[in-house]
Amino acid sequence: MKLLPAHLRVLVLPAIAASTIGAAGDARPVIRLNQIGFLPDTVKRAVVASDSTVPLRWRVLDAQGKTAAAGQTTVVGTDRASGDNVHLVRFDQVTKPGTYRIRISDQTSRAFAVRTGLYAPLASAALNFFYQNRAGVPIEARYAGGTQWARPAGHPREIATCFRGTDERGTVWPGCSYTLDVTGGWYDAGDQGKYVVNGGISLWTLQNLYERQAASGRFTFADGRARLPEAGNRINDLLDEARWEMRFLLAMQIPDGVRAEVPVGPLPSAGPLTLRTIDAGGMAHQKVADRNWTPLPTPPHKDKEDRLLYPPTTGATLNLAAVAAQCARIWRSVDPAFSATCLTAAKRAYRAALRNPQVYATNSFTGSGGYGDNDLSDELYWATAELWATTGEAVYGDALAAMPARSAPVGEPNWGNVAALGTFTLATAPGIPQADAARARAALVAAADGFLAETERSGYRIPYATLDYPWGSNSSILNRAMILGVAHGLTGEARYRVGVVDAMDYMLGRNPLDQSYVSGFGARPLLNPHHRFWAHQLDPSLPGPPPGVVSGGPNSTSMSDPIALTMKGKCAPQRCWKDDISAYALNEVAINWNAPLLWVAAYLDGGA
Repeated sequence: MKLLPAHLRVLVLPAIAASTIGAAGDARPVIRLNQIGFLPDTVKRAVVASDSTVPLRWRVLDAQGKTAAAGQTTVVGTDRASGDNVHLVRFDQVTKPGTYRIRISDQTSRAFAVRTGLYAPLASAALNFFYQNRAGVPIEARYAGGTQWARPAGHPREIATCFRGTDERGTVWPGCSYTLDVTGGWYDAGDQGKYVVNGGISLWTLQNLYERQAASGRFTFADGRARLPEAGNRINDLLDEARWEMRFLLAMQIPDGVRAEVPVGPLPSAGPLTLRTIDAGGMAHQKVADRNWTPLPTPPHKDKEDRLLYPPTTGATLNLAAVAAQCARIWRSVDPAFSATCLTAAKRAYRAALRNPQVYATNSFTGSGGYGDNDLSDELYWATAELWATTGEAVYGDALAAMPARSAPVGEPNWGNVAALGTFTLATAPGIPQADAARARAALVAAADGFLAETERSGYRIPYATLDYPWGSNSSILNRAMILGVAHGLTGEARYRVGVVDAMDYMLGRNPLDQSYVSGFGARPLLNPHHRFWAHQLDPSLPGPPPGVVSGGPNSTSMSDPIALTMKGKCAPQRCWKDDISAYALNEVAINWNAPLLWVAAYLDGGA
């Protein structure tokens, strides 16, 4: 077993040899909690799975075995999401830094820490995930945390042309007469595709974190704090990583004057698509990816498939417009030339999207994900909000006033529903008129209140009470935690911060599987994500994941991989998960999932 970097080892706390966590179905109490511990000034909760219908006596013991707190559990009862009968232990009064355990009857929990600075290593590791998924450059041991994660550059000179030929629907695509140098950017997930749509929300989250830290003056990643090749360039490390992806997205924009053949309008459910010629200048290609799926495992530098540009879409174009506009205001005082480049690209993309509002992605190409989306009203709202916040130009404010999303309820964002990102910006960016900012703030606080209400209906006390756990459910919970964090900043009310802590406690072990869904953190961390390089389970010469990688998590609605299919119909929603590299529907990793993990960890570390 390879050791973790020294600055992370303290967070992997050993299990206690005797009277530890019982197996699922054990009638005795089972104590589940955040496996890395608690900050002194936050809420502290453990969940106990027990068939008992009456309260149970508990004690918190310090390192010397002395009682630091005591009380009785609150009986919550049957929890449908987990299948457990649960009790709640709350021990907020334990604030003295130290190592503790919880004892209930003859059961003793694992050791856990109470201390300040608990989330700084997690935030650092979550950011390093993006470095380790960079395309186009060697990943070096000194930045990756060890020789096991070093690798040669994947796709070091990626000059691609358009897909030409027949797709899975029978559509014949003519290709294009140009190439684009799209070297760089981040690999998306377990595969080595690079997608503008998913890159958009991921990059926005990193850039938003920087904007929030700039507003507060509390920088988690001042120059030199992160393990990056750019450290020492007098630019915030978070911005260095964000710029790596931004440059790639800019490179995916089509030159002016180019005509392209694409489907226009709603896509039929089956059969070949009808292509029409459009003015594609300023639009963004949906993705650059392999012609065919590569097998597991395939490290990036051993990928021999053709790399191709796939057709431009309105969704990708609006993603580019939004994050490039955000980039322009962030870099205005840091690198004015880069800021100007971003703003020019944002305006070009926005005009191109208005000119071509219904060019949708088709999921009919072998070798990469589709990221198809047939409702782009949220992308248009988001891009318009970002451009208004950056430029203050009335054309964007007037356009926003007519958009239904401006007054619609807010839900947690995901790559296919990005309206909340626009509302974030309207609520917090400087220069937004007071009435518009107030409307956006009220919508975010209302959403946060709804999430807290769901906590009351959740046995494991998370701001997520649905019985439908989608693909990437962990990111849904983390994105809700982001909204709760923003609500805390807007109102100063501690209950929203409590909701963020609850969400992170779930990620790090307070769940029915007693599983930390983050690699390198906790007693039972993620080990075998669906990933083509972090594939030790299949090839002992390859590494497992570095610290700070979050699994997509339980999935009870899209159980399509071979592992998930064996569990379908047999698991409570929160138990529909397995730590297996073949379980791509349950255990893939992705940039848009690690981005909110980074945001929330930085928030809990006091930097958002």
